Amino acid sequence: MIHHSQSALQRAANRIVELLGEHYRDERGMSTVEYALGTVAAAAFGALLYTIVTSDAVEQALTGIFTRALNQ
Repeated sequence: MIHHSQSALQRAANRIVELLGEHYRDERGMSTVEYALGTVAAAAFGALLYTIVTSDAVEQALTGIFTRALNQ
């Protein structure tokens, strides 16, 4: 059975989508936000990479690889 009337929840969801659409049509400042998010993501990735590379397990593995390479 198909209901032709919308529930209050459906109407509210449609209104939210409509309001968000109106808000994001104006794209002024979007490139600034994108650059900021990209910078934060790069810094977080760098911090994660630094943490991984300076961990004892990675340091031991790299030391082992270089030691074997230099001894052959």
